[in-house]
Amino acid sequence: MHIDPNPREAAVGCRGFFLAAYSSVQAAGHTEALLHYTDVVHTVCQKGSDMRVVIFANGLLDDRAADVRAWTRPGDHFVAADGGARHAMGAGIRLHHVIGDMDSLDQGLRRRLEEMGTEFHIAPVAKDETDLELALMWAAVQPLVHEIVVLGAFGGRPDQALANLLLLALPELASHRVLMIDGRWSVRVIRGGERVTLRGTPGDYLSLIPLGGPASGVTTEHLVFPLDAETLAFGPARGVSNRLETEAATVTVQEGLLWCFHERSQESGEL
Repeated sequence: MHIDPNPREAAVGCRGFFLAAYSSVQAAGHTEALLHYTDVVHTVCQKGSDMRVVIFANGLLDDRAADVRAWTRPGDHFVAADGGARHAMGAGIRLHHVIGDMDSLDQGLRRRLEEMGTEFHIAPVAKDETDLELALMWAAVQPLVHEIVVLGAFGGRPDQALANLLLLALPELASHRVLMIDGRWSVRVIRGGERVTLRGTPGDYLSLIPLGGPASGVTTEHLVFPLDAETLAFGPARGVSNRLETEAATVTVQEGLLWCFHERSQESGEL
């Protein structure tokens, strides 16, 4: 992905201008128009601002249209991990890249993507990484990308779902904000030394689960069950099923890793 480093204001202004029309096209369900629209907006809005990459994985998406409406925005750069291309195309998204070994990509869909100018990054079938891992690693090294959103990472095989969640701990992703989405649920990792603000609606569920060992110095603000410089041990479920007291809560971690699971009570992406 090559990004023209023009002034940041260019992207900010065009996003505001296009947002209402973008939402209207999505709601109306005009797939072909949306394909053209997202391509035009990407060309205009990618210039000059920090970029978001949205990756479509090959898991389950119960409501593609709702997920795309809630979790994408004009100017996003759209990538599929192999068979995840079916979700993107089914939701009317024009893909810029497809990454993986192509063993789960329908040949008819592949020909259509090739005709549209989608770029393919083909990996061998016999490899150590999953297709989603390759897509995340690719996104992490692109210039100006600060946020990565993954749709379709869950459902189907539980081993794949757990492996996908573990990918959030990749050290290569430490400088990026990475969210995995399952309907109204978003999952991210909070690393030692970070203080994160989480926005939502009072009553939203929030679970904090240690990853790979204890997480220490965990402090929360504006959660129903507060933590004050405490240690969450790996194994016990102490951090599960907390709730937001206000529209914004904070979580601070001194050492270790925390999975942060957030269920929103309203259909609204963390944008």
